[in-house]
Amino acid sequence: MKKLFVIWVLIVSILITGCMTSKPKKIIFFGDSITQLGVDPGGYIDLIYKNFVAQNKSDNYELVGSGISGNKVYDLYLRLEEDVLSKKPDIVVIWIGVNDVWHKASMGTGTDADKFYKFYTALIEKMLAKKIKVILATPAVIGEKYDNTNAQDEDLNLYSDIIRKMAEQYKCGLCDLRKLFMDYELKNNKANAEAGILTADRVHLNAAGNALVADAMANILKLQ
Repeated sequence: MKKLFVIWVLIVSILITGCMTSKPKKIIFFGDSITQLGVDPGGYIDLIYKNFVAQNKSDNYELVGSGISGNKVYDLYLRLEEDVLSKKPDIVVIWIGVNDVWHKASMGTGTDADKFYKFYTALIEKMLAKKIKVILATPAVIGEKYDNTNAQDEDLNLYSDIIRKMAEQYKCGLCDLRKLFMDYELKNNKANAEAGILTADRVHLNAAGNALVADAMANILKLQ
């Protein structure tokens, strides 16, 4: 009888231990072509995963890239249910804004600042309602000149300020890539070049840009 009781205790202990084993945190990176490319070898999402592997933390996280080329904040809103909420993530990193600004000048199909704020806050509120932790990232660059003489710098600064205020308003995490990139350009872009420092084409990240973003985001994610 005593032996059966010991076996029963062991079985219960194993079951309890199994139930207590924490599942990895699912992190969705929600954005445009920069995020779409981020899952490629050497992309920022790939580098974040490798960062976690190097620190023996890869079992703690499941990383999911959900970037689509050309997306603006309105597009994220339209695919929020299917690409984010239905997957039940623990954390979502929203990195959007470049096309909202860029397409205003190049195609006339960008997003005005007031509409950008409304759609973005709707995204945040829907995720917070599902108890998802949200991290906001400011748009980095459209052109790499460090002295604010790139054509879209004024709008990028405006939209980045909007995102910073939303992060404060909703108590979200903030990865301020706009500031990070501009600080880096000031120190490292001595020729005031339009591309080739952190981007391959003024917008999409090169190896140095991917490394900079990966490091910044990984540091924030480890705190979540």
